[in-house]
Amino acid sequence: MSSAIEYTSQDSHSHEDNNNERLDLNLILQMKPSASNLWLPKETFLRAAISLKNKVVEMTWNGSCSTDRSAVVDSTVYSGLLGTAFTCLRSYEFTGNQQDLLSCSEIVDTCAAAARASSRHVTFLCGRGGIYALGAVVANYKGDQHGRDSYLDLFLEVAHERALPIGPEEGGFGMSYELMYGRAGFLWAALFINKYLGEQTLPSEILLPIVDAVLAGGRAGASDNPECPLMYRWHGTRYWGAANGLAGILQVLLHFQLSNEDAEDVKATLRYMMSKRFPRSGNYPSSEGNPRDKLVQWSHGATAMAISLCKASQVFSNDREFRSAAIEAGEVVWKSGLVKKVGLFDGIAGNAYAFLSLYRLTGESIYEERAKAFASFLYHNASKFSTGADHVYSLFQGLAGVACLWFDILAPERSRFPGYEL
Repeated sequence: MSSAIEYTSQDSHSHEDNNNERLDLNLILQMKPSASNLWLPKETFLRAAISLKNKVVEMTWNGSCSTDRSAVVDSTVYSGLLGTAFTCLRSYEFTGNQQDLLSCSEIVDTCAAAARASSRHVTFLCGRGGIYALGAVVANYKGDQHGRDSYLDLFLEVAHERALPIGPEEGGFGMSYELMYGRAGFLWAALFINKYLGEQTLPSEILLPIVDAVLAGGRAGASDNPECPLMYRWHGTRYWGAANGLAGILQVLLHFQLSNEDAEDVKATLRYMMSKRFPRSGNYPSSEGNPRDKLVQWSHGATAMAISLCKASQVFSNDREFRSAAIEAGEVVWKSGLVKKVGLFDGIAGNAYAFLSLYRLTGESIYEERAKAFASFLYHNASKFSTGADHVYSLFQGLAGVACLWFDILAPERSRFPGYEL
């Protein structure tokens, strides 16, 4: 089995100024289908994914957490126990293993009990929205109608509790707009529910006022920039990435039926971002006006933009510029995206999903091959890289995200970036 299973962590912390150095491009270019020692067959990825998923469950769940709910310190999808549940769900969808579904259900129930009194966030990645959304979906898979409805009721309570359609640019009641902690993250959880349980499970009359609030907040935030219709701040900074910035918010908005005016504002914002690419590399700034061309990852840079531009190309199929820009962003990831971390947030696993998105958009095999190249590199080398010491097996900073990538490599046409694509 891959050396990733014997992972040894090093202390690090992910943020905009992290030491996200890049590896030599030659290491990627060596990965050709003929290089059998590097290019792995799907059977190997399946075995590796199952083995790593089992290790994640063992290290995060099969112990004190499974018997003592008070031992659950972090119940989030992003860095906590719910990421293990998501990984089990992904495994179940590919293997049909009922134990995965049972483990997922048990973890979600435990996280729900642990977070009910402690979690103030309501998003999919970092709050109760993710717990209740995943709970409803898993209960539905099990045929548990009562559990499904109970989790849906809890999800709807969150929507009313936080008054999500209300608030100025910085967010009413302390609620921001971005994906990790804000309204876009709640909307993504709602989209996740509707994908699995039916389009109107959470009706438009509940969600569209929140969409309108996000759009209104973006217009207020861009009032001093006539070139860009939508802009948002998080802790005072106008981020552009997926986690806390424009790319993540636009990704969510693109899943809703927008009016002509709203759609034009989304398109114009994307065009503005495209116009501000670094001329030499083609990469995207991490925040408005930031001159450092350093980060190529999901949280900041070309990876998230490649994925969001793929979605924009699907929604606005007559605007070929978005397809071209998505392909160009993918080239940036190919040339600079083999970074020195493993996870979805700012590592190789997350960057590989840019190629899977491009494969689904274009149908061109080169993107499947590139995703397999990154995934193969992780199989052989994951143990050499660093992640947060407390999050070795987490979904976004650790090895659970690698397991999800390996599952998605098995059927790239079905692949979806966890917590970002639907």
